[in-house]
Amino acid sequence: MEIKILKDEKNELEVQIDNQTVAELLRVYLNEDDAVKLGVWKKEHYSEPVILRVESEGKTAKKALQDAISKAQKDLGKYADEFKKAG
Repeated sequence: MEIKILKDEKNELEVQIDNQTVAELLRVYLNEDDAVKLGVWKKEHYSEPVILRVESEGKTAKKALQDAISKAQKDLGKYADEFKKAG
């Protein structure tokens, strides 16, 4: 998966991601964080990559994104373990 940083400021971050599913997953986790004011993605055209935008207060936008990724990885790991036990 390719990720490109478009804007990196203390409380604002924009990244380009080539996977819409990952962008949606991160959006959900970002919006669960009280320090995140805005966690959204947009796609100008179906052939274009997704732009994920994060605005935060209380912690940097980059830290908020890192936290969202860590939480998603942890939860997905738990789900994978549960599926292995069930199979």
